[in-house]
Amino acid sequence: MTNYTKNKNNYLLIFKFIVIVFSALFLFSSCISGMEPETASGVAAESGAVSASAAASESVMVQEPLPVIEPAEPEPDQYSLPDGFVYVADIIPTILLEIRYFSEDNFTGTIIDGYEASKAILTKEAAEALKIAADALYERGYYIKIFDAYRPQRAVNHFIRWSQDPFDTKMKEKYYPELDKSVLFELGYIAKRSGHSRGSTVDLTLVEVSTGEELDMGSGFDFLGEISNHGTTLITPVQEKNRIILRDAMVNAGFAAYSKEWWHYSLKDEPYPDTYFDFPVK
Repeated sequence: MTNYTKNKNNYLLIFKFIVIVFSALFLFSSCISGMEPETASGVAAESGAVSASAAASESVMVQEPLPVIEPAEPEPDQYSLPDGFVYVADIIPTILLEIRYFSEDNFTGTIIDGYEASKAILTKEAAEALKIAADALYERGYYIKIFDAYRPQRAVNHFIRWSQDPFDTKMKEKYYPELDKSVLFELGYIAKRSGHSRGSTVDLTLVEVSTGEELDMGSGFDFLGEISNHGTTLITPVQEKNRIILRDAMVNAGFAAYSKEWWHYSLKDEPYPDTYFDFPVK
């Protein structure tokens, strides 16, 4: 073999070696450049992904079955009436209420002690008897509207204190224009013991179903004067007729009228004739 041939073969081997080395370096460089730099955000993103994955995995591993939640029971009634008493609206769906002693529109001009809500309460017997009257009147085109029903003894005591203050006359013109308040007890318009406190007395009027208007009775509720008496000659025949409609229905249902107040009726066979209650109206 000539020297030229030997040198040529040596050059080829060196060339091949260089090509292999450069190829290896090129492949290594490509792998390095394909890797993302570990920047702060990259590390954070990767850490976040790992953390989320780890948390999910951990959550799956340690999660316990959710507790069974029983349906909440309704709140118990915070105020229960004494045995034998009912809310009139629960017995008579058509009843209308305008509880004057839970307002300032009464002869004292202030809310009366013991009235904490616009509710009408009666003994069960009185409410059931009143329903008889209400049903009969409804068939004739009338609602009954209650101004007062059961009255706590503390309310009566409030009336007594009011009567002893001669300077408190702000409601005189509307409710007792012809009388001095000092004689209201003497004349029987106010009593130190009221039938209302026994739970079977109700003050009421009539309202026309068709118009929603009260019938004209000749005087307003709690007007303290002769015009409010049964049999008075100070009212018109129409007003008298309206009073008779109410009176007949109430008497037929077992109530007795009070001669001085056309709105006032007491159950004849009341269940607590000698007991005066003092629980609040609420």
